[in-house]
Amino acid sequence: MSAPLAADALPEVPHPREQDRLFGHATVEADLAADWRAGRLPHALLLGGPEGIGKATLAYRLARAVLAGPGAASPHHDLELPSTHPVFRQVASLTHPDLLVLRRVAEAGEEKIPTIIPAEMVRRVRAFFGATAAGGGWRVCIVDAVDELNAFGANALLKTLEEPPPRALFLLISHAPGRVLPTIRSRTRLVRLRPLHTEDVLAALDHLRALGTELDPALLPAAAEASQGSVRRAVVLARGEGMEVRAATLRALDQLPAPKAEELHALGARLQGDRGDGLALFTEAVSDYIAHRATSGAEAPHRLVRLGEVWEKVRRNAVEADVFNLDRKALVFRIFADLADAVR
Repeated sequence: MSAPLAADALPEVPHPREQDRLFGHATVEADLAADWRAGRLPHALLLGGPEGIGKATLAYRLARAVLAGPGAASPHHDLELPSTHPVFRQVASLTHPDLLVLRRVAEAGEEKIPTIIPAEMVRRVRAFFGATAAGGGWRVCIVDAVDELNAFGANALLKTLEEPPPRALFLLISHAPGRVLPTIRSRTRLVRLRPLHTEDVLAALDHLRALGTELDPALLPAAAEASQGSVRRAVVLARGEGMEVRAATLRALDQLPAPKAEELHALGARLQGDRGDGLALFTEAVSDYIAHRATSGAEAPHRLVRLGEVWEKVRRNAVEADVFNLDRKALVFRIFADLADAVR
């Protein structure tokens, strides 16, 4: 039986829960490992940082170490657990009875992935932590990502965060921790992960190739350089038309507030019918452009407000276009019309 479709899945790339390597975050991992061994680990961690830099991989490494118990801990200053260990295999297959993962995933037999983590899924948290741990030890809940909770889901999660049972660990992944509800942030310890160095991204790409992920070796150095520290972004760039989509998006952004119609037509044609990878690159390039404009210090307050509105619309429209397979060319023209209005 095939696994349900998940929003965070990249075709032919091992999911973070299946990864046995973590790149670029050795110091952060060593600190978490030391806290775990010394009994100083808080009941909730907010793992924050840009998308694709290893937050989920770190979350699953910590979850495996906690669920396996102190006796299985790595002798080194990390959270390594052998891939042959039963807990590693259970976590990789999401069959461990003391692990609950909340994520955007299609229901059984469905192809449509929800645009948010449904509140009814979050409500399973109370029942999960209300039961006795199957192994008599810890229970772990991973939320990937907490940014994808709506108000109802966030409040449902908050109820258990406020009164956590003994030996409960929440690992909340966030691509924008500053936007997480203050009531949730106040009940977690923020662990901020930085974008990876180019050499770490390149090492991760080489590792994925060794595992069988199809990547063009000639594109790997350029993809790592252009990835802004994100392995996920580098993977998308290093296969298909990733580099071309990024270049076409950047050309159109440089032409604002009056991008050439033929450039937008060509960009929309490139995105039409892709597997979602090109759409993700387009969205990220536009989001980076908006963030740069908003943080440059040169924009008037009213324009900052407008840029924030456009950013929200870009993210929402991109998710809807991906989920409902909407026309990519219309999406490109709509987003650039909003951008032109915001920066004119």
